[in-house]
Amino acid sequence: MPDSVSQPRLLLRRLHSVMAAGGSAQDRLDRVAQLIAQNMVAEVCSIYLSRAGGVLELFATEGLKASAVHQTRLNTGEGLVGLVAERGIPLNISEAPNHPRFAYRPETGEDIYHSFLGVPVLRTGKVAGVLVVQNVTPRTYKVEEVEALQTIAMVISELLASGDLIAADELSEDAASLGTSVTLNGTKLADGVGSGIAVFHRPQIKILRTVAEDTELEVGRLEQAITTLREHLEDMLKHPDLSHMGEHREVLETYRMFAYDQGWQAKMREAALSGLTAEAAVDRVQQDNRIRMQQIRDPYLRERIADFEDLASRLIRILQGDESVQREALGEPTVLVARNIGPAELMDYDRTFLQAIVLEEGSATAHVTIIARAMGLPVVGRVAGLLSHVEAGEHIIVDTDSEHVYVRPSDDIIQSYRETARLLKDQLAAYEAERSLPSRTLDGRDVNLLMNAGLLVDLPNLENTGAEGIGLFRTEFQFMISSALPKVDEQFKIYSAALDSAGDKPIVFRTLDIGGDKQVPFLPRDEEEENPAMGWRAIRIALERPALLRFQLRAMLYAAAGRELNVMFPMIAEVAELRRCKSIFQKEIDRLKLHGRTPPSSIKIGCMLEVPSLVWQMDLLLKEVDFLSVGTNDLMQFFFACDRSNPRLTDRYDLLAPPVLSFLHSVISACNDKDVPITVCGEMGSKPIEAMALIGLGLRRLSVSPSAIGPVKRMIRSMHVDRLEEFMLSKLAAGDHSIRDSLLYFARDHDVKLG
Repeated sequence: MPDSVSQPRLLLRRLHSVMAAGGSAQDRLDRVAQLIAQNMVAEVCSIYLSRAGGVLELFATEGLKASAVHQTRLNTGEGLVGLVAERGIPLNISEAPNHPRFAYRPETGEDIYHSFLGVPVLRTGKVAGVLVVQNVTPRTYKVEEVEALQTIAMVISELLASGDLIAADELSEDAASLGTSVTLNGTKLADGVGSGIAVFHRPQIKILRTVAEDTELEVGRLEQAITTLREHLEDMLKHPDLSHMGEHREVLETYRMFAYDQGWQAKMREAALSGLTAEAAVDRVQQDNRIRMQQIRDPYLRERIADFEDLASRLIRILQGDESVQREALGEPTVLVARNIGPAELMDYDRTFLQAIVLEEGSATAHVTIIARAMGLPVVGRVAGLLSHVEAGEHIIVDTDSEHVYVRPSDDIIQSYRETARLLKDQLAAYEAERSLPSRTLDGRDVNLLMNAGLLVDLPNLENTGAEGIGLFRTEFQFMISSALPKVDEQFKIYSAALDSAGDKPIVFRTLDIGGDKQVPFLPRDEEEENPAMGWRAIRIALERPALLRFQLRAMLYAAAGRELNVMFPMIAEVAELRRCKSIFQKEIDRLKLHGRTPPSSIKIGCMLEVPSLVWQMDLLLKEVDFLSVGTNDLMQFFFACDRSNPRLTDRYDLLAPPVLSFLHSVISACNDKDVPITVCGEMGSKPIEAMALIGLGLRRLSVSPSAIGPVKRMIRSMHVDRLEEFMLSKLAAGDHSIRDSLLYFARDHDVKLG
């Protein structure tokens, strides 16, 4: 059976003609299904659309029983169709009935079909339906066919815009609460409190024309728009405000790198050549980026890729003839409200009156959060239903400590806010005053406070926070955004710039932690992993693809010429793996000498303790490493057999549980006995109460997020280690679920400052 798409550009035009023709929306959708089946050489083409309550309804089909139309319904997540809707990414399998999520619906008559290809129909960034083709013969559809079906899904989304198939208000959020005082819950992304009137970030950009009439003209429009976009970014970098805001400049330098990315430009050009308008081509590539983001669980890396969203939006506006900044004139204290926003977009706003930001999405590692933090703006994200509960011009109070957003607040909330704002101002002034003070306890014990980073934009925080160095520099992001394996000289520039920025402060580079849920374009996986966190990732990939590791280590050696180089390997499960890594590293060191290159002044090798099995080889391990870093994020999910991305398990287990503390105490003690420096670089160390527990277990090195330096240092400077160690040892054998409450009481009784 043929498995190629027949003339995709011609198919797009035919689809567009069908949609522009007369008849009801249902008739047009039926003809679209027939046309897709014919051109995809598929026995079945079915179109499911999303309805209220997360239900997917079969709206049109060619090949399944016609009587199933408007009768077959699946919940999001149910069956293969529901799985596509849940993930928002394509599903391509040769034996659908064998898939664990397969849900047979007898009314459709689909039992004879084996192969299945489903892609989401996306509208304004959300799944509005699922487009499916099926064949009797088992087969895996080609990449070209998957991409063609994704492009066709964009055309179908145009048909949904009219509201003739599904009324727009059916899927709208409940706005019944408008007019009354409402408290919305979210997640603290940047500290602080703020109050002002609600101003909405500009609405979602709509693409009105999908199919091109003149392909070469569209390619030319695209290339001209990219040139204009780059000119805009160059102008931003020349803005006088940036001379006083180092992080802003670093972010825009990163943006400039994205805007010149040849892989991004080539993908958009290819999409335009397939028959899409320039605007639709940009959006088509952005849909692929969204798919990649959803495959990545690490929020830091997901947000780095999300920065392309801002660039894509700007590029589409340029294509639509709108090159204005469109900044809102802020004449009074303002709270910016948005689903999400890019960092350059934030900089479009007048910062004189901007008091806070509230987002339906967002994360603590997003560039916009970094920018907001540098500007002293509080941010609350992941506020469900935000846009349906707020109207422009209404009063909003943002309190990140309580993680609440107060819409149309009552008088008592307003009074409470004023008091909180005063106290916070005093607290921030105190952190600033303590920045240069040593991290030393009241009984004279020094605790090294380092920070975590992953981009050059993070490095100004070394000076801003008073951190003693970088205990974890993630190196993945450069690989995540590259369409091909970054060359040695490209990697060299990043590592050299990082070392230059750090000056005489140490940096610990972690080698690539990719794979699993952190996919890279140049290393496609053959099949989906059921548990990517414990799958083919990190050092497991590096040892099977040693060129990846060798090129990275070579770049680090070049960058550290005449300077100290600290390197650690992630996801080590046994000492034998570490020895293989060291052997590869030694080959690169020998190569450096052979070519007469200047070596680092010293080289220290360590590894991440993330896999519990390694603890049973501690004696051997400590003979092999110069230092050890504990990655509590992965370690704890493996320790408890608990997926940290599962919201049902978020609060199930506590990091201050006696088994965790006993386990960590044994590791810390073993390192201290052998004089091997040990650092905790996971999120556990970024919270004062957990950091206090770790110090009580004997830990003297913490690498934390930049925003945690001030609170953790204050805690350290207010405590006596001897008293704390005695207390912690007494709790290790407890049978309690957690010692959190006991530790809080201890802190209160001993005047330890936890904030």
